[in-house]
Amino acid sequence: MRARIRPALTIMSVSALLVLGACTSEVPTDTDLGTETTGADAAGESEFFVQADYEAQMALREAVPEGPEDRPWEQMIDPEMIDTSEYQKDGPHNLCFSNAGLFNSWRAVGWRTMQAEVDLHPEIAEFTALDGQGQDDKQISDIGSLAAQDCDALIVSPNTTATLTPAVEAACGEVPVIVFDRGVETDCPVTFISPIGGYAYGAAGAEFLRDEVEPGGSVLALRIAPGVDVLEHRWAAAERVFEDSDLDIVGVQFTEDDPATAKNIVSDFIQSNGGLDGVWMDAGATSVAVTEAFEDAGMEIPPIVGEDQQDFLQAWQDKDLTAIAPGYPTFQWRTPVIAALRILNGEEVPREWRLPQPVVTEDNLDSYLQEGMPPQHYALCGCEDLPGFPEEWGG
Repeated sequence: MRARIRPALTIMSVSALLVLGACTSEVPTDTDLGTETTGADAAGESEFFVQADYEAQMALREAVPEGPEDRPWEQMIDPEMIDTSEYQKDGPHNLCFSNAGLFNSWRAVGWRTMQAEVDLHPEIAEFTALDGQGQDDKQISDIGSLAAQDCDALIVSPNTTATLTPAVEAACGEVPVIVFDRGVETDCPVTFISPIGGYAYGAAGAEFLRDEVEPGGSVLALRIAPGVDVLEHRWAAAERVFEDSDLDIVGVQFTEDDPATAKNIVSDFIQSNGGLDGVWMDAGATSVAVTEAFEDAGMEIPPIVGEDQQDFLQAWQDKDLTAIAPGYPTFQWRTPVIAALRILNGEEVPREWRLPQPVVTEDNLDSYLQEGMPPQHYALCGCEDLPGFPEEWGG
């Protein structure tokens, strides 16, 4: 029996439509909101799904990374090292950073971690960062502005994939570029840095639900937003796991990473379906709000996919949840700074710098839950050895 994935938005709260519908009374199309074809078509590849990349990430989950055991942000999985001697120059260096934005807590924790990494390196004379505020047009302008400045290397975390590609390509002609977190559709950057990837993340959560939810059980999939490669990959991988399971995927809906929207969506599904047997999420910032929807309905919280956010890990422990938290570690924000300095020193770096991607499970939850940290902190920050921790991270 193959999983049945129902079209999205069979039920939708008014508040969610206000967030997602952008002043229209029409139900958004799958391009806007994601139906069973979002991210990947069941028949094969699509704009955001590449079978070879999917298979590679599934295999990399079992790979042993190279590098210092106590510094996962410097580790590399199956690296293809490249020569960077053409970029070698004497310091001190001016590094520049075009950030997609600080529009969620994950990025805020990462940004604080990156700044602390910069402070470790006296060879960095100046660090110029521009905030794209989650707007493609602004980030395109930011990248052009930084590329025209006296930057020795440019770090980019793109807001979206396709739209930012031309700006990154233009910058590559002016300065060595390091892309991390979210990708672009060009290989011109010197290196692309990320954990194993979205396919591995999405599959981990879906496999957990496949194993924990009884056959025929109803599962709701919650996503943040369309058009970002790593998020599309998460759903594409989960979709394939679900298609080969006996689960009933009753909806695929976007929350725009808003807890109130997520809670309303789940509440509507509980009311309409008489409950849910599992919740898959492509990111965990709204996971606690999801658990509250079940509590408000007087129902047991079913198996749920969250993330390594402090409030979810705490709720997991306090409420004895059946849960998993695939990681997309914020320690990756340290790596671009390290990569930029290695490139400017003419040292080899990986063409694709793949970092470890830990998964929080019931067996290792205690080792990741950090007492005294704020609700929006991410446990996989790799920041415990940095000056100012924990106070400067809100602890």
